[in-house]
Amino acid sequence: MVRIRLKLTIVMIVFAVVISLVNTTVDYLRLREQAIDNNQFQVKQIEESIVQSIKNIEKAYYFFDQDTSKKMESSSKYLIDLYEENPYFDNWDFDELKKLIGFDIYIINENNEITHSSFIEDVGLDFTVCCGKLAKIIEDRRNSGEFFSDGLDIEQKTGEIKKYSYMATPDKKFVIELGYSLQDGTIFNEYNFLQVKHELEEKYSSIDEVNILNIGGFSLGEPINKVGLSKDRRAAFEKTLQSGQQFEITCKLGNERVLYRYVPYTSAYDLGSTKSKVIEIAYNQKELQSLLHNNYKLYVVQFSIVLLGATIISFIISNWISKPMHLAFHDSLTGLKNRAAFNEILEDKIAENKSTLALMIIDLDDFKLVNDTFGHTVGDQLLKQVAQNIQSVIRKEDIAIRLGGDEFVLIMPSTNREEVTYIAESVIERIKEAVKHIEKVDGIISASIGIALTPEHGDDPELLYRKADYALYSSKNKGKNQYHIFTKNHELKMG
Repeated sequence: MVRIRLKLTIVMIVFAVVISLVNTTVDYLRLREQAIDNNQFQVKQIEESIVQSIKNIEKAYYFFDQDTSKKMESSSKYLIDLYEENPYFDNWDFDELKKLIGFDIYIINENNEITHSSFIEDVGLDFTVCCGKLAKIIEDRRNSGEFFSDGLDIEQKTGEIKKYSYMATPDKKFVIELGYSLQDGTIFNEYNFLQVKHELEEKYSSIDEVNILNIGGFSLGEPINKVGLSKDRRAAFEKTLQSGQQFEITCKLGNERVLYRYVPYTSAYDLGSTKSKVIEIAYNQKELQSLLHNNYKLYVVQFSIVLLGATIISFIISNWISKPMHLAFHDSLTGLKNRAAFNEILEDKIAENKSTLALMIIDLDDFKLVNDTFGHTVGDQLLKQVAQNIQSVIRKEDIAIRLGGDEFVLIMPSTNREEVTYIAESVIERIKEAVKHIEKVDGIISASIGIALTPEHGDDPELLYRKADYALYSSKNKGKNQYHIFTKNHELKMG
């Protein structure tokens, strides 16, 4: 009964758990997906805001500041003419020249170093060392001899947003670079993408930093002496710049690991070397993880409540269902398992058993006389007493079964002949004691026992039962009130 109830309870609990797990998991995954989608939507909005702010300022310069490029070109030609008259830059007054043309002046020699400038801080800057990509571009422009102007770029020492132009001297020994600060102009103040960047960093707690990187990997608005890109970030930046595709990596920012997303940007209005940029956005995902964690806690609570309810209901239902099931597999008079349970139990125990298993058939001698002489009430009382006494001598792992009428069987797994004979003798003695407790039947009833063993007598349940039955008849034929273990002779005599 306990075993059936336990199995049924477990099955129903497992079923209820599976159903509740599926339902709560579906809800949890839906909420999780929704949270991730919302986060991705926010990320996309941030990216689009940055891209749009850069596009707006470049568009504004393209349509409203064409004169600056023209003025830089004419100023470059003026300085080229001055160079042909006086190629000794040591004799030039760069401060006066800056006042005259309105641009910072940088003289770049054949080694791509700045030898002279109106911006003293940049004198000695070696583009080959600091900025390999820009050095190559300068070399190409030197060989071309034409005038080139770029869009948004940075002053490396200060991080200031500037516009630069380049034109080589006729002898190709030098490149004259002009620089013009954009940050004080009306257009920049109206379309300040750096301000947009800072506002996004302030508005969204999930953003640790936003960087607009030029082709050298330097952040616009930040001096290059600031800590640059780590090895992993540099690799992701280069992949994005070269492929034009987004990349993501996870690496440390301070003491925390954050997600870095790299978004390619190609200008439709800037035709210079500053046309390509990469937007780097560092997301800490704290807000998303917090939301996912809260959703998970809610999922655990919901599942626990459903599991508890399912367990209670399953226990109640299993108890309700197990009663008729118990009656189906148990003898209502003695409480022992019945014939319906016998075959399954014997098959299972034989399959599980790795040593000797004994099947013992116990039959009450002359039991019919009790029913015929004293009535079925006395007979039933005797059967109950016999069942109790059999149960009192068997081992914990042994299983007693009433097959019907006055016939009982005992299944003894993992045993040996010595144990079997001891139990058989004990059963006979205990049945004698049971008879003494029933008035009028003392001296009338005894017990005969037949025993078969596995694997000695076979592993087939039906064959094993038949051989135990042969041994039982041998006990009865030899005077009753005794036991026999099956031998070949028993089978020959019955045959």
